[in-house]
Amino acid sequence: MSDRTFPAEHSPLADHSLPAEQGFTADEIDTSKPHPARMYDYYLGGWDNYEIDREAADEVIRVHPQVRDSARANRAFMQRAVRDAAHAGIRQFLDLGTGIPTSPNTHEVAREEMPDARVVYADNDPIVATHAGARLTNAPGTGFVLGDVRAPKTLLADPAVRSLIDFAQPVAVLLVAVLHFVRDDEDPAGVVAALADALPAGSRLILSHATGEPYEEYAEGRTDEVARDGVLNVYKNATATLNLRDRAAVERLFGPFRLQEPGVVRVPLWRPDGPVPTAEEINNTIFYGGVGIKG
Repeated sequence: MSDRTFPAEHSPLADHSLPAEQGFTADEIDTSKPHPARMYDYYLGGWDNYEIDREAADEVIRVHPQVRDSARANRAFMQRAVRDAAHAGIRQFLDLGTGIPTSPNTHEVAREEMPDARVVYADNDPIVATHAGARLTNAPGTGFVLGDVRAPKTLLADPAVRSLIDFAQPVAVLLVAVLHFVRDDEDPAGVVAALADALPAGSRLILSHATGEPYEEYAEGRTDEVARDGVLNVYKNATATLNLRDRAAVERLFGPFRLQEPGVVRVPLWRPDGPVPTAEEINNTIFYGGVGIKG
């Protein structure tokens, strides 16, 4: 049981019913198992989660206390990569597996560089859809799709996507902390390939992925097998399992996308805009990240 308290002005989801206009029934919202998006929200200090999510996340934190630092580093990577894409002239962003909205969101970051940027968010959790409707889609040029990244063709055909995204022009697709919830038998590389087929030259793939391997430049680096197995066990009981992959496997996920410098690296090392963490801190950052461009 978490000992975290929730002020009234920041009540967790468990204290609120979903707005009727969302059209979701109780059967459509699984609160019997922890959900990775709501756990991730908890790692980032958010309040949009249930007790079952907090209990699972607290167990992850117990065996791997650095997970919150990893989540923040991953979020910062996303913001740098989006800013870089917008600075390069990309005006369209497709954020897949967006999770619980946490400001600054993709459209806020993109519009710092490109005020007319259009953004479509997608996730398979009705809870996320509820919060997206309240926080994301009230901004002009933004939309939300309730869809599963494992069915990319269906997702791309959604009218909400087609109304905002012009696939004749470059698009930046975000798969940030998403594909490690796609099992090998669900073909994560095939997901990327299907997305790539729909995108024109000049499009970008912004991808991050959890790993269990040590940072190669940390002399004392090693995989903490007890922590790794403990984290994996928590996610076995969640709505999606965690599938850790090494750097080579993450690189292969980029498929037809040509990696930008510095390639696939621990997320703090992708074009940092501040002090670079120590090798030990990087070793404790569980995410690889990279950006690829379609030729």
